Amino acid sequence: MARVYRRAYVVMIGTTLLMGVVALVMSVQLDRTLVDPEGFLGPSFLRLPMLVGAALLADMLPQYFWTGRGKPRAGWEAMKRRWETHWTKARWALVVSGIACFYVTYVTYRNIKSHLPFVMGETKYDRELHVLDRAMFFGNEPATVLHSILGTGISAHVLSTVYVAFLPLVAIMVAVYVVWSRNLRFGYWFATSQVLIWTLGTAMYYCLPSLGPGFRYYWLFTELPQTGTGDLMDSLFYGRKSVLHDGAEAKVQSVAAFASLHTGVTLLWALMIQYTLRNRWVKRLAWANFAVTIVATLYFGWHYVADDIAGVAIALVSFAVGGWASGQKFSKKALREALDEVSDTEPEELEPGRDPVPRV
Repeated sequence: MARVYRRAYVVMIGTTLLMGVVALVMSVQLDRTLVDPEGFLGPSFLRLPMLVGAALLADMLPQYFWTGRGKPRAGWEAMKRRWETHWTKARWALVVSGIACFYVTYVTYRNIKSHLPFVMGETKYDRELHVLDRAMFFGNEPATVLHSILGTGISAHVLSTVYVAFLPLVAIMVAVYVVWSRNLRFGYWFATSQVLIWTLGTAMYYCLPSLGPGFRYYWLFTELPQTGTGDLMDSLFYGRKSVLHDGAEAKVQSVAAFASLHTGVTLLWALMIQYTLRNRWVKRLAWANFAVTIVATLYFGWHYVADDIAGVAIALVSFAVGGWASGQKFSKKALREALDEVSDTEPEELEPGRDPVPRV
């Protein structure tokens, strides 16, 4: 383990272990089985190698078909060059640790979140959060205001598409950064901040337990058309019912509002893209995704306004701590230099006196 990223390893792996211990202790104390919510891919000892292997294939196959243009000899040569120059020991350390830590954190997050009703009982703060919403909207319901401004037709389907796209993007974005970040520091920064934000989000659920307006004040959303978001909300409702009232052991309940991880994670993506990429259109797309996501959380009743504010707060903390852990300084000069740096090896692996290769 190179000294330059030791702090990132400590924060990332330490946070993951903390989540694992908390999930295990809660499982024993509550006499609840630890559930792998993504079990369709098989047991964890097979799934993690599969995820890493999928990341490797996603990087290598385009070398064969694009760089090598499908010609066997040229394709294999392209893959060999990629393996030697990109898949270094340092890259492997980032890919394996980043994907493994995120995966374990996410699975334990789902379990700890599922235990919320068993730990907190009937304690909920929906009424207080709802009163705060109405105060901020001058006595009006945020969702009703948005429905009247945006309508309940095509806008509902557009917002739903953006909101539901978050689910597959969560894992895809981790893979993108650990596999394709041209500066290893950016990969550690992203992976560490992801582990942190899902951990902080889990803790927030226990600070202010709540269901969210879509579950607690469902009559405000009855005029919305059937969308993927509505189907997802129905699925969570019946999942919660199965766990709490039907005694289901192999399922998790996933209803909790404060804080909004949709808001927090999409803001974290936008911040990372803003400071680690140059492409203006990608940056605009990331910020647009964040803005639309906030609107969708209120429009469909997933969250109260305070949930979104809390999501912003934990995103900023995770972004800053993740940057600190990965050795990123936040001055304009340091951020500009990091953008110009290409490193598939850790700094101490470079030959003495040799600077990182500049971006072409």
